[in-house]
Amino acid sequence: MKKHNIILILFILMLIVIVIGNYIHLFFTQKSIDYENKDTYLKIDEDSMSILIEVDRKLLHIVNTRSNEIIKSYVVATGKIDTPTPLGTFKIIEKAKWGEGFGSRWLGLNVPWGRYGIHGTNKPDSVGFNISQGCIRMRNKDIEEVYDMVKYNTLVSIINGEYGPFGYGFRKLTPGDRGADVLEVQKRLKLEGYYHGALDGIYGEGMKKSLIQYLKDNNIPITDVIDFNIYKKLNIVLME
Repeated sequence: MKKHNIILILFILMLIVIVIGNYIHLFFTQKSIDYENKDTYLKIDEDSMSILIEVDRKLLHIVNTRSNEIIKSYVVATGKIDTPTPLGTFKIIEKAKWGEGFGSRWLGLNVPWGRYGIHGTNKPDSVGFNISQGCIRMRNKDIEEVYDMVKYNTLVSIINGEYGPFGYGFRKLTPGDRGADVLEVQKRLKLEGYYHGALDGIYGEGMKKSLIQYLKDNNIPITDVIDFNIYKKLNIVLME
């Protein structure tokens, strides 16, 4: 009986040693963890972040502009052919927690010719396709992550291949059209000293008058349709 009691006491003592040892190990392990830096995103300087969206590849990248590294990438949906996603470089000027068809978050962009942004969707199966009215759609869990990572005035560059504002090709521009290509024509007419209006990417009356005057002064047939020949006269060419 005494032998059994001794064995039981030794077993209990062993358990106590094991439990105390585990607590000591856990204490020193936790002490060595830097909880303030264990989250990757907390190490990122918000001032060094920007967003790059590749319309043709349906990808949104969070980019560290100081190290020129992609931090994370997400699949997105972009605009339909007749309602294309705006191309160019913009800033985030709105942040909101929305619902309904815009999903759980909204990041509004300062696109001068319309209201566009990056937002979630209640139709996750649409992500990866040309299906929106021009906005960039993301899965709700993805936009929520991006929303927490970026701040106001974060730069957002939207490209479609290697042709800048003409990523959708040379389209014939007529009064009322809007887009990055319209903005580029405005810039060229301004450089030539003809356009004095706002650089807003909207083909309005002021742009039309400046175009017609430019055509008159350069002995080019008068028209308000900007086609390939006029692009060429304005030295707008596609270069890889």
